Amino acid sequence: MEPDPQMTEGRLEALREEAARTGTVQHRGILPVGGPFPKPASAKSYNGNPVLKQPTWTWQVPLYFFVGGVAGISALIALLAHLSHNAGLTRAGLWIGVAGALISPPLLIADLGRPSRFLNMLRVFKLRSAMSIGAWTLVGFSFAVTSAFLCRELTLAGYGNGFLTAIEWLAEIAGALSGLILASYTSVLLGVTAIPVWSENRRLVPAVFLTGALGASAAALELLGFRIPTTQFIGIVASIVEIVIAVMIELRGRYVDGPLREGSVGWLTRAGAALAGPISLLLRIFSGHHLGVRYVAASCFIAGALIARYAWIAAGRVSSRDPQALFQIQHSLNGEHYLHSPDVALAHTRAPVGGASLRHPENVRSIKKKGELS
Repeated sequence: MEPDPQMTEGRLEALREEAARTGTVQHRGILPVGGPFPKPASAKSYNGNPVLKQPTWTWQVPLYFFVGGVAGISALIALLAHLSHNAGLTRAGLWIGVAGALISPPLLIADLGRPSRFLNMLRVFKLRSAMSIGAWTLVGFSFAVTSAFLCRELTLAGYGNGFLTAIEWLAEIAGALSGLILASYTSVLLGVTAIPVWSENRRLVPAVFLTGALGASAAALELLGFRIPTTQFIGIVASIVEIVIAVMIELRGRYVDGPLREGSVGWLTRAGAALAGPISLLLRIFSGHHLGVRYVAASCFIAGALIARYAWIAAGRVSSRDPQALFQIQHSLNGEHYLHSPDVALAHTRAPVGGASLRHPENVRSIKKKGELS
């Protein structure tokens, strides 16, 4: 049986000579069989374990992101319409808000598994937890927008009075403020995770979600018959922003954005951007005066915004399976040339050295002095 060339005496002597001459060993060393040495981390895992845990969200979560966002922005539009004395638009915005408030909790509970888990989230309020803020915001928004809706309907039915009017105004203001939080907190929920494509785009995702919610809310109002200059203007602005975001992702060419540009998820992202961006925009600009075309443009934006939610969640799953993206982030954060390998990056992110972080300057100088890192 041929001896392993990596385990010959000649190879061992060569390593010793290189260490004595340069103080470091640049080439692969020898790992004795059965020796008490940990296996080095590969570029795909950490001692056989995934570097990052994949998101476990079900299909209901992206739909909840979309429905909650549309409901929240619709409540804001209802308040602005009320201030502009547009009773019809106010009522329609409240209708959409209430519909979203009724649909959102079941979607969230379906992902959690059982209603008791949602109720447990309401037992405490954590200001630094996006999930806790989101759960309480959903409850507050649902109460506010439903109260405003009931006051509006009672007034239209002839039971209005000064008290109901005051309650409606207060509820609409509360619904608009909580609706803004509801439409945006989901993007913060992605940005605070360790998934590279989400964390590195923590400033971009809020723009994506808010733009999609604004354009989809205006589109929903158009489908309900409000083909007015205001909804047309909102649709055009939202489509332009969608185009800018899509072009930015393509031109930056960052490795961490690879899941948004490559493979099936990349095509899904482009499809959503195309529907909400150029297709909807061109239909509005060149044929917006036709009733049928306006409906098509609104439907395209809604479909594109919904697809974008699913695309970003899918991109997160792909990104979690690519540890190189995480290693590159660690390299840029530390700004040190000695973090060359996944082993060192993982030691920094997951394992302390002597009870202290590898980033600590004393550890860095000690390791460099001993020649353990090149």
